[in-house]
Amino acid sequence: MDRIYDAVLREHLANHRQMLFLSGPRQVGKTTIAQTAPRPRGRHRYFNWDVPEDRAMVLGGLTRIAAACRLDEVGEDPAILVFDEIHKYPRWKGWLKGLFDAYQTRCRIVATGSARLDLYRRSGESLAGRYFAWRVHPLSLREIKDAAVSSSLIRPPVPCSQTEWESLMRFGGFPEPYLKRSDSFRRQWQRTREEMILRQDVRDLTSIREMTQLELLHVSLREQAGGLVNYTHLASRLQASVDSVRRWCDTLAAFYLVFFVRPWSRNVARSLLKEPKVYLWDWSRIEDPGRRYENLVASHLLKAVHFWTDAGLGDFSLHFLRDKEKREVDFLVARDREPWFLVEAKLGAGGALSPALGHFARQLNVRHAFEAAANLDYVDRDVFTEKSPVRVPARTLLAQLV
Repeated sequence: MDRIYDAVLREHLANHRQMLFLSGPRQVGKTTIAQTAPRPRGRHRYFNWDVPEDRAMVLGGLTRIAAACRLDEVGEDPAILVFDEIHKYPRWKGWLKGLFDAYQTRCRIVATGSARLDLYRRSGESLAGRYFAWRVHPLSLREIKDAAVSSSLIRPPVPCSQTEWESLMRFGGFPEPYLKRSDSFRRQWQRTREEMILRQDVRDLTSIREMTQLELLHVSLREQAGGLVNYTHLASRLQASVDSVRRWCDTLAAFYLVFFVRPWSRNVARSLLKEPKVYLWDWSRIEDPGRRYENLVASHLLKAVHFWTDAGLGDFSLHFLRDKEKREVDFLVARDREPWFLVEAKLGAGGALSPALGHFARQLNVRHAFEAAANLDYVDRDVFTEKSPVRVPARTLLAQLV
């Protein structure tokens, strides 16, 4: 199936000299995108660090790569070189920097990684000005129906069938389980993927020794998806220090198992400035329908803010709102450090709108405030024309994003 990142990759290779870094969860589709999206007219070589022959080629040095890819020859188009999971090479930054500086006019470089690139800043090498980074997310409602790239932040909605909506809720947005639509396959896939991340990737790429506690922390965070993270409580439960728990949480986020949404406090009277909320990259891991739906909405919003930011359309971020009177709104999307719109996720909505939605909409003077209801049928209308708090079908709102 087509991915929105296919078009991103092709546009980048056609118009920019910088390296392109694709990071994102394991099995989200990075390798497929990097292998199939370029559609080269000339030389195209793919190297996977996990393949011994490819690893030997990289370790053989730049001269060996240049010879294998004919970089010392003049070609009609630059060669396209893809390095999959190259971040597992301890000296990957310096190696890519050397390759880019020597051959930037003769090749285009794509690198992928299943861990956040900033996890490796300690290497000391600077790639400033030499790369653009994109974060690859699971499938979303919009991408399933329309994988085209748009320069507009908000697009007209596209209809989604009940089957597609229910499948996305049930099987998650990772391409393989979504397309298989089999509960038994999904469970096997989830178990294998998590074991590979925790027992292979984290062990190989970090200095963490307390792997049993890290795995228990992962289970604890999964069980409280959508809830506030209490580091002190988790530290007591795991018999570890608060600093250790915070560091382990950062590790789980760096390997794209969880993500954290932090509170927005600016211009919020009596706001809570403490713990973040935690969500899963794979929302199908959550059994409770209400929490699973809230996580799906969080994932769609995070994908949108990441995509808009990576595309250079502005500085976007995702937050939640809560004050000491326990008024809360699930999500606030900020644009260039100013509140833009609010979203309250409701699995089954009816009756009056949430009072907190109107309260915070007035206090922050946001442009839009939505109660996104999962149980409402799709409506073919641009909900971003609404300027006051309003209940909208989730299938309409989310289809207007990325």
